[in-house]
Amino acid sequence: MSDILDSLRDAHETPLSRLGSSKALYAVTGGEMSGDAVRAAAAAEADVATDLFDQWAADDPNDEAAALFSDLADTARAHADTVDADPAANAPNVYGVLDDFDTTDERLGGALARALVSLKTVEQMVGFFIGDADPKTANTFRTLKSDLQDQLDTLADAIDELADDDAVVREAADAVVEAAYDEYVETLEGMGIKPKNVC
Repeated sequence: MSDILDSLRDAHETPLSRLGSSKALYAVTGGEMSGDAVRAAAAAEADVATDLFDQWAADDPNDEAAALFSDLADTARAHADTVDADPAANAPNVYGVLDDFDTTDERLGGALARALVSLKTVEQMVGFFIGDADPKTANTFRTLKSDLQDQLDTLADAIDELADDDAVVREAADAVVEAAYDEYVETLEGMGIKPKNVC
C-alpha cells in the first residue's frame, strides 16, 4: 500500500488542484483576503485538529497509531501557537467527517487526506504572505508547510505498517478530500463565484 499517497493524488487530481488555488484561500477566509483573516483561518484549523488528534490518541485501540495521533496533536498545537491568532469562527467541514472515524484504518486514511488538503491551503497561505510583502509571516507558514509534508510521509509509512484493510483506509481518505472539495464549491457558489471554472 506504499503507493496510497500517489494514488490518492491521482484520483483527486482536479479537486486537489482547485483546493491549491488562490480561490481556495478566498473561500477559506470567507472572501476576506487579509493577513489577519488568513492567520485566523490557520488558527481555527490547528485548534480543531489538536482536539481531534488528542481524542484519537486517547481512545485508539492501536498503541502505535495512538502514539502517532498524539504526535499529530502536538504538531497542530504548535501550529496554533506559531500562528498566534484568534481562531476564525468556523473550522473546515472535513472535521465533521473525521470525527465519525473510530477505527484505526479509517483514522489513518483520514489523517493522511487531512494532511494533504491542509498542505494545499498552507501553500497558498505562504504565497499570500510573500505577495503581501510579509516575509517573516511567510517563513512562519513555511514551517507549517514543512511539517505537513513530513506528516504525509509519516502517515503513508504508518498505513503500510499498521493498517489492516486497504479499502477502508482509502474510503476514509476519499471521503475527507471529497468533503474539503464540496465545502470549497459550496462556499464559492455562495459568494456568486463559479468554482468549476477555476483550476
